[in-house]
Amino acid sequence: MNKISFFDSLKNRRVAVCGIGKNNVPVIFQLLEHGAYVIACDCRTRDQLGNTASKLESAKVKLRLGSDYLNYLEHDGVDLILRTPGMKPYLEQFESARRRGIVVTSEMELFFSLCPAHITAVTGSDGKTTTTTIIAGILTAAGYRVHVGGNIGRPLLPILNNILPDDRVVVELSSFQLTGMTQSPNTAVITNIAPNHLDWHTDMSEYINAKKNLIQWQTADDCAVLNADNQYTAQFADKAKAQVSLFSRNIKPRRGAWLSPEGQLIMTADGVDVPVIDKDDILLPGTHNTENYLAAISAVWGGVSPEIIAEFARSFAGVPHRCELVRELDGVKWYNDSIGTSPSRTIAGLKAFKQKVILIAGGYDKHISYQPLGSVVAKTVKEAILMGDTADTIEKVIKECSDVCVQRVNSMEQAVETAKKIALNGDIVFMSPASASFDSYKNFEERGEHFRRLVMSLN
Repeated sequence: MNKISFFDSLKNRRVAVCGIGKNNVPVIFQLLEHGAYVIACDCRTRDQLGNTASKLESAKVKLRLGSDYLNYLEHDGVDLILRTPGMKPYLEQFESARRRGIVVTSEMELFFSLCPAHITAVTGSDGKTTTTTIIAGILTAAGYRVHVGGNIGRPLLPILNNILPDDRVVVELSSFQLTGMTQSPNTAVITNIAPNHLDWHTDMSEYINAKKNLIQWQTADDCAVLNADNQYTAQFADKAKAQVSLFSRNIKPRRGAWLSPEGQLIMTADGVDVPVIDKDDILLPGTHNTENYLAAISAVWGGVSPEIIAEFARSFAGVPHRCELVRELDGVKWYNDSIGTSPSRTIAGLKAFKQKVILIAGGYDKHISYQPLGSVVAKTVKEAILMGDTADTIEKVIKECSDVCVQRVNSMEQAVETAKKIALNGDIVFMSPASASFDSYKNFEERGEHFRRLVMSLN
């Protein structure tokens, strides 16, 4: 179905939107514009939704709120259900709807089926936002009209009518969005896979399969960009239906971008090696960002010249909350890496520095192993300041591997105050929690912005 016939078909249909998050509100109003009768369902109360509830009711949206919000689906006579990514697709209420012949989908899955332009989608445990931003930046520098969205914070279905066939769409997708997905992009990029979100996924196998969904529905006309150095993503290559481009810091693939022993990022395609840029010329520091560029080069190759890629890499300063230099005060550099929501992310950040840092870490527990963090802290951290639900676990793995001094605090305010007291001229303070933010903040962005404000108020 094309987008015109789909939106025409919405007139007078009853559509249930499950989850009234910030990304779904624009979708609700888009459905209303095309004549749909919308039922908005959310576990929160009307008081908790506040102005959003009033805004929706004023637009004639029917609200189903509270703990039983999904149970109304059976009685509301809905024709279509859009679930938010935070809801598993196989909840009993959704399965019951499917048995009654009702389509259960998501904003992103609908977008994939209707989008007229080439879609590049990026997922991974680490690096997906930076890689998404790099790909979009390179394509923009090459003259394409680019639309960016998905997990990076922008719903794309509401702007579908503005997307033309010759445009490019770059999407970041989380494992939540990919669970149950039956659509794949033209170009799929999987940066890496490491244990993450095991508080939401049933087990590691479900998490891996969600990531694999990005390439599951591709065809021979598509491209799958996979990390050859990661044990999980490397195994996907043999099962991929699309043309595979591998990227690697350690080996030269038959097709894909790789790092030479001399430190050059090289793209190999059709038997030809094309040097793109020296790793030391990339403005973003760290081995993990070298990997992000290898992935991006593989994704855009054939549509962008190596000169444009290199020019972009020399000037792109990075994404907020990702090894972001907040300020330098009295010779101390303060970095915000609030995106460090897992041990693997924080490990990558720690390895980006050439000296030992003062680490601020800890937060919400996603029930993943912190064991790999201990040995890295031993080599990269001079002192650790810990807080939150995971502080005990992180301290335990640190003490098992080193005698790094650990201080415990109860808040970000105390963490910054403590770091200010112990930091000397030439030191680096690195806030990378290795944990989610939900014990104290709405999301990692809110945590990073709080840290930034606290650091900027120091004198």
